[in-house]
Amino acid sequence: MQLRKICVLGGSGFVGSSVVAKLDQAGYSVTVLTRRRDSGKHLFLLPNVNVVECDVMNDRELAAGVDGADAVVNLIGILHQGGGASFDAIHHQLPARLARICEASGIKRLVQMSSLQADAKAPSEYLRTKAAGEAALLAFAQKINITIFRPSVIFGRGDRFINLFAALIRFLPVVLLAKPNARFQPVWVEDVASCFVASIRDTRTYGQVYELAGPKVYSFRQLVQQVMSVLGVQRPLLGLCNMLSYAQAFMMELLPVKLMSRDNVRSMEVDSVSQQPFPEIFGVEPASMEVVIPEYLVDATQRGKYDRFRSFAAR
Repeated sequence: MQLRKICVLGGSGFVGSSVVAKLDQAGYSVTVLTRRRDSGKHLFLLPNVNVVECDVMNDRELAAGVDGADAVVNLIGILHQGGGASFDAIHHQLPARLARICEASGIKRLVQMSSLQADAKAPSEYLRTKAAGEAALLAFAQKINITIFRPSVIFGRGDRFINLFAALIRFLPVVLLAKPNARFQPVWVEDVASCFVASIRDTRTYGQVYELAGPKVYSFRQLVQQVMSVLGVQRPLLGLCNMLSYAQAFMMELLPVKLMSRDNVRSMEVDSVSQQPFPEIFGVEPASMEVVIPEYLVDATQRGKYDRFRSFAAR
Protein backbone atom coordinates (compact mmCIF):
# COMPACT_ATOMS: atom_id res chain seq x y z
CA MET A 1 0.00 0.00 0.00
CA GLN A 2 1.32 3.47 -0.91
CA LEU A 3 1.14 5.68 2.16
CA ARG A 4 1.84 9.23 1.03
CA LYS A 5 -0.51 11.49 3.00
CA ILE A 6 0.14 11.59 6.73
CA CYS A 7 -1.99 13.42 9.29
CA VAL A 8 -0.20 14.27 12.57
CA LEU A 9 -2.05 15.16 15.75
CA GLY A 10 0.18 17.14 18.10
CA GLY A 11 2.62 17.90 15.30
CA SER A 12 3.42 21.42 16.48
CA GLY A 13 4.80 20.33 19.86
CA PHE A 14 8.27 19.32 20.99
CA VAL A 15 8.25 15.74 19.68
CA GLY A 16 5.81 16.50 16.87
CA SER A 17 8.05 19.16 15.33
CA SER A 18 10.84 16.61 14.92
CA VAL A 19 8.49 13.94 13.57
CA VAL A 20 6.92 16.35 11.07
CA ALA A 21 10.32 17.60 9.87
CA LYS A 22 11.49 14.04 9.22
CA LEU A 23 8.24 13.14 7.45
CA ASP A 24 8.71 16.21 5.26
CA GLN A 25 12.31 15.23 4.49
CA ALA A 26 11.11 11.74 3.56
CA GLY A 27 8.78 13.23 0.96
CA TYR A 28 5.45 12.65 2.68
CA SER A 29 2.60 15.11 2.33
CA VAL A 30 1.88 16.08 5.93
CA THR A 31 -1.17 17.69 7.52
CA VAL A 32 -0.62 18.90 11.08
CA LEU A 33 -3.73 19.32 13.21
CA THR A 34 -3.28 21.87 15.99
CA ARG A 35 -5.56 23.80 18.32
CA ARG A 36 -3.96 27.13 17.37
CA ARG A 37 -2.43 27.45 13.91
CA ASP A 38 0.11 30.03 15.11
CA SER A 39 1.62 27.41 17.43
CA GLY A 40 2.79 25.59 14.30
CA LYS A 41 4.23 28.62 12.49
CA HIS A 42 7.75 27.17 12.76
CA LEU A 43 6.50 24.45 10.37
CA PHE A 44 5.09 26.83 7.74
CA LEU A 45 8.21 26.85 5.58
CA LEU A 46 8.44 23.07 5.28
CA PRO A 47 7.49 22.43 1.64
CA ASN A 48 5.28 19.38 2.15
CA VAL A 49 3.54 20.47 5.38
CA ASN A 50 0.12 22.07 5.86
CA VAL A 51 -0.81 23.29 9.37
CA VAL A 52 -4.57 23.18 10.01
CA GLU A 53 -6.45 24.56 13.01
CA CYS A 54 -8.62 21.81 14.49
CA ASP A 55 -10.34 21.02 17.77
CA VAL A 56 -9.50 17.33 18.04
CA MET A 57 -11.97 16.99 20.91
CA ASN A 58 -14.78 17.64 18.43
CA ASP A 59 -15.58 14.49 16.42
CA ARG A 60 -16.78 16.42 13.37
CA GLU A 61 -13.63 18.55 13.21
CA LEU A 62 -11.38 15.56 13.87
CA ALA A 63 -13.04 13.53 11.12
CA ALA A 64 -12.65 16.44 8.69
CA GLY A 65 -9.01 16.86 9.73
CA VAL A 66 -7.98 13.27 9.06
CA ASP A 67 -10.11 12.90 5.94
CA GLY A 68 -8.04 11.82 2.95
CA ALA A 69 -5.03 10.69 5.00
CA ASP A 70 -3.34 7.37 4.33
CA ALA A 71 -1.99 7.21 7.88
CA VAL A 72 -2.46 9.06 11.17
CA VAL A 73 0.15 9.72 13.85
CA ASN A 74 -1.13 10.70 17.31
CA LEU A 75 1.39 12.48 19.53
CA ILE A 76 -1.03 14.35 21.78
CA GLY A 77 -0.40 13.99 25.50
CA ILE A 78 -0.39 16.07 28.68
CA LEU A 79 1.73 15.96 31.84
CA HIS A 80 -0.72 17.97 33.96
CA GLN A 81 -4.50 18.06 34.11
CA GLY A 82 -6.35 21.34 34.04
CA GLY A 83 -7.91 23.91 31.76
CA GLY A 84 -10.61 21.42 30.82
CA ALA A 85 -8.09 18.75 29.78
CA SER A 86 -8.02 15.49 31.73
CA PHE A 87 -5.70 12.52 31.43
CA ASP A 88 -8.63 10.26 30.57
CA ALA A 89 -9.95 12.56 27.84
CA ILE A 90 -6.53 13.03 26.20
CA HIS A 91 -4.76 9.70 26.75
CA HIS A 92 -7.71 7.28 26.65
CA GLN A 93 -10.82 8.76 25.04
CA LEU A 94 -9.00 10.61 22.24
CA PRO A 95 -7.19 7.51 20.89
CA ALA A 96 -10.45 5.53 21.14
CA ARG A 97 -12.36 8.22 19.23
CA LEU A 98 -9.54 8.53 16.72
CA ALA A 99 -9.58 4.79 16.01
CA ARG A 100 -13.33 4.82 15.45
CA ILE A 101 -13.02 7.79 13.07
CA CYS A 102 -10.14 6.15 11.19
CA GLU A 103 -12.19 2.98 10.77
CA ALA A 104 -15.19 4.96 9.50
CA SER A 105 -12.94 6.93 7.12
CA GLY A 106 -11.18 3.86 5.75
CA ILE A 107 -7.80 4.86 7.20
CA LYS A 108 -5.85 1.66 7.84
CA ARG A 109 -2.66 2.96 9.49
CA LEU A 110 -2.33 4.56 12.93
CA VAL A 111 0.83 5.21 14.98
CA GLN A 112 0.44 6.16 18.65
CA MET A 113 2.67 7.78 21.26
CA SER A 114 2.30 6.15 24.67
CA SER A 115 4.72 6.05 27.61
CA LEU A 116 7.20 3.65 29.14
CA GLN A 117 5.65 1.85 32.13
CA ALA A 118 2.09 2.49 30.97
CA ASP A 119 0.04 -0.06 32.89
CA ALA A 120 -3.51 -0.44 34.14
CA LYS A 121 -2.12 -0.98 37.67
CA ALA A 122 0.45 1.84 37.57
CA PRO A 123 0.56 4.21 40.55
CA SER A 124 -0.22 7.36 38.55
CA GLU A 125 -3.28 8.35 36.59
CA TYR A 126 -0.97 9.51 33.80
CA LEU A 127 0.39 5.99 33.27
CA ARG A 128 -2.96 4.25 33.81
CA THR A 129 -4.69 6.39 31.17
CA LYS A 130 -1.82 5.83 28.75
CA ALA A 131 -2.40 2.08 29.19
CA ALA A 132 -6.14 2.56 28.68
CA GLY A 133 -5.43 4.38 25.42
CA GLU A 134 -3.24 1.52 24.24
CA ALA A 135 -5.97 -1.00 25.04
CA ALA A 136 -8.58 1.10 23.22
CA LEU A 137 -6.42 1.18 20.09
CA LEU A 138 -5.44 -2.49 20.16
CA ALA A 139 -9.15 -3.36 20.22
CA PHE A 140 -9.11 -2.17 16.58
CA ALA A 141 -6.03 -4.20 15.63
CA GLN A 142 -8.04 -6.46 13.32
CA LYS A 143 -9.27 -3.44 11.34
CA ILE A 144 -6.43 -0.91 11.58
CA ASN A 145 -2.66 -1.46 11.38
CA ILE A 146 -1.56 -0.01 14.72
CA THR A 147 1.93 0.62 16.09
CA ILE A 148 2.49 1.94 19.62
CA PHE A 149 5.68 3.54 20.96
CA ARG A 150 6.53 3.74 24.65
CA PRO A 151 9.41 6.17 25.21
CA SER A 152 11.15 7.01 28.46
CA VAL A 153 11.62 10.71 29.19
CA ILE A 154 12.48 12.49 25.92
CA PHE A 155 15.19 15.11 25.74
CA GLY A 156 16.30 17.50 23.02
CA ARG A 157 16.27 21.10 21.90
CA GLY A 158 13.14 22.73 23.28
CA ASP A 159 12.29 19.98 25.79
CA ARG A 160 10.49 20.81 29.02
CA PHE A 161 12.50 18.46 31.21
CA ILE A 162 16.21 19.13 30.89
CA ASN A 163 15.56 22.81 30.11
CA LEU A 164 13.38 23.18 33.20
CA PHE A 165 16.10 21.94 35.52
CA ALA A 166 18.69 24.01 33.70
CA ALA A 167 16.59 27.10 34.49
CA LEU A 168 16.18 26.09 38.13
CA ILE A 169 19.90 25.45 38.48
CA ARG A 170 20.72 28.87 37.04
CA PHE A 171 18.40 30.82 39.33
CA LEU A 172 18.00 28.87 42.59
CA PRO A 173 20.72 28.81 45.25
CA VAL A 174 19.63 25.31 46.34
CA VAL A 175 17.80 22.64 44.32
CA LEU A 176 15.23 20.58 46.25
CA LEU A 177 14.70 17.36 44.33
CA ALA A 178 11.64 15.13 44.67
CA LYS A 179 12.22 11.39 44.35
CA PRO A 180 16.01 11.77 43.87
CA ASN A 181 16.52 8.03 43.37
CA ALA A 182 13.84 7.62 40.68
CA ARG A 183 15.45 6.20 37.55
CA PHE A 184 15.12 7.27 33.94
CA GLN A 185 16.56 6.14 30.61
CA PRO A 186 16.36 9.36 28.55
CA VAL A 187 15.98 9.06 24.79
CA TRP A 188 16.80 11.75 22.21
CA VAL A 189 13.83 13.29 20.42
CA GLU A 190 15.48 12.81 17.01
CA ASP A 191 15.85 9.08 17.64
CA VAL A 192 12.19 8.86 18.65
CA ALA A 193 11.15 10.76 15.53
CA SER A 194 13.26 8.49 13.32
CA CYS A 195 11.47 5.44 14.72
CA PHE A 196 8.04 6.95 14.11
CA VAL A 197 8.86 7.77 10.50
CA ALA A 198 10.53 4.42 9.82
CA SER A 199 7.49 2.58 11.16
CA ILE A 200 4.96 4.22 8.83
CA ARG A 201 5.44 1.82 5.91
CA ASP A 202 7.10 -1.12 7.65
CA THR A 203 4.51 -3.87 7.79
CA ARG A 204 6.62 -5.70 10.40
CA THR A 205 5.63 -3.04 12.94
CA TYR A 206 1.89 -3.59 12.56
CA GLY A 207 0.28 -4.60 15.85
CA GLN A 208 3.53 -4.06 17.77
CA VAL A 209 4.39 -2.10 20.91
CA TYR A 210 7.97 -0.77 21.12
CA GLU A 211 9.85 0.61 24.10
CA LEU A 212 12.23 3.45 23.28
CA ALA A 213 14.99 4.27 25.75
CA GLY A 214 18.46 5.72 25.53
CA PRO A 215 21.80 3.96 26.10
CA LYS A 216 22.18 4.90 29.78
CA VAL A 217 20.14 4.78 32.99
CA TYR A 218 20.32 7.73 35.40
CA SER A 219 18.87 8.44 38.80
CA PHE A 220 17.01 11.74 38.99
CA ARG A 221 19.89 13.09 41.06
CA GLN A 222 22.41 12.02 38.40
CA LEU A 223 20.37 13.70 35.67
CA VAL A 224 20.38 17.01 37.47
CA GLN A 225 24.07 16.65 38.25
CA GLN A 226 24.73 16.05 34.56
CA VAL A 227 22.91 19.28 33.70
CA MET A 228 24.99 21.12 36.30
CA SER A 229 28.15 19.72 34.74
CA VAL A 230 27.16 20.90 31.25
CA LEU A 231 26.27 24.37 32.53
CA GLY A 232 29.43 24.61 34.60
CA VAL A 233 27.32 25.57 37.61
CA GLN A 234 27.25 23.82 40.97
CA ARG A 235 24.36 24.07 43.44
CA PRO A 236 23.61 22.19 46.64
CA LEU A 237 21.24 19.37 45.69
CA LEU A 238 18.95 18.18 48.46
CA GLY A 239 16.96 15.00 47.84
CA LEU A 240 13.54 14.94 49.47
CA CYS A 241 11.94 12.00 51.23
CA ASN A 242 8.60 10.67 49.96
CA MET A 243 6.50 12.83 52.27
CA LEU A 244 8.36 16.02 51.37
CA SER A 245 8.35 15.07 47.67
CA TYR A 246 4.55 15.01 47.70
CA ALA A 247 4.40 18.17 49.80
CA GLN A 248 6.62 19.99 47.30
CA ALA A 249 4.47 18.77 44.39
CA PHE A 250 1.29 19.92 46.16
CA MET A 251 2.75 23.40 46.58
CA MET A 252 3.79 23.46 42.93
CA GLU A 253 0.24 22.56 41.89
CA LEU A 254 -0.83 25.92 43.33
CA LEU A 255 1.48 27.89 41.04
CA PRO A 256 0.04 29.60 37.93
CA VAL A 257 2.37 27.49 35.77
CA LYS A 258 2.49 23.85 36.83
CA LEU A 259 6.05 22.53 37.08
CA MET A 260 5.25 19.31 38.93
CA SER A 261 2.20 17.58 40.36
CA ARG A 262 1.58 14.79 42.84
CA ASP A 263 0.62 12.58 39.91
CA ASN A 264 4.07 13.23 38.40
CA VAL A 265 5.61 12.07 41.67
CA ARG A 266 3.46 8.93 41.59
CA SER A 267 4.75 8.24 38.07
CA MET A 268 8.29 8.32 39.45
CA GLU A 269 7.46 5.49 41.84
CA VAL A 270 8.13 3.14 38.92
CA ASP A 271 11.45 3.47 37.12
CA SER A 272 11.17 4.76 33.55
CA VAL A 273 13.66 2.12 32.43
CA SER A 274 13.29 -0.40 29.61
CA GLN A 275 13.99 -4.09 30.05
CA GLN A 276 14.40 -4.43 26.29
CA PRO A 277 17.20 -3.35 23.93
CA PHE A 278 16.49 -0.48 21.55
CA PRO A 279 14.48 -2.05 18.69
CA GLU A 280 16.92 -2.97 15.91
CA ILE A 281 14.18 -2.92 13.29
CA PHE A 282 14.45 0.88 12.98
CA GLY A 283 18.19 0.99 12.34
CA VAL A 284 18.77 3.66 14.99
CA GLU A 285 21.76 3.80 17.34
CA PRO A 286 20.39 5.86 20.24
CA ALA A 287 22.40 8.94 21.15
CA SER A 288 23.64 9.55 24.68
CA MET A 289 22.50 12.55 26.67
CA GLU A 290 26.10 13.64 27.36
CA VAL A 291 26.69 14.12 23.63
CA VAL A 292 23.46 15.94 22.81
CA ILE A 293 22.54 18.30 25.66
CA PRO A 294 25.66 20.53 25.42
CA GLU A 295 24.38 21.52 21.97
CA TYR A 296 21.30 23.27 23.38
CA LEU A 297 22.01 24.06 27.04
CA VAL A 298 23.84 27.23 26.13
CA ASP A 299 23.73 30.87 27.15
CA ALA A 300 26.01 32.22 24.45
CA THR A 301 23.75 31.79 21.41
CA GLN A 302 20.50 33.52 20.53
CA ARG A 303 19.10 30.11 19.55
CA GLY A 304 19.60 28.84 23.09
CA LYS A 305 17.83 31.87 24.55
CA TYR A 306 14.97 31.52 22.07
CA ASP A 307 14.47 27.82 22.87
CA ARG A 308 14.34 28.53 26.60
CA PHE A 309 11.76 31.27 26.00
CA ARG A 310 9.63 28.85 23.96
CA SER A 311 9.84 26.15 26.65
CA PHE A 312 8.73 28.57 29.37
CA ALA A 313 5.92 29.87 27.18
CA ALA A 314 4.80 26.25 26.48
CA ARG A 315 5.16 26.90 22.73
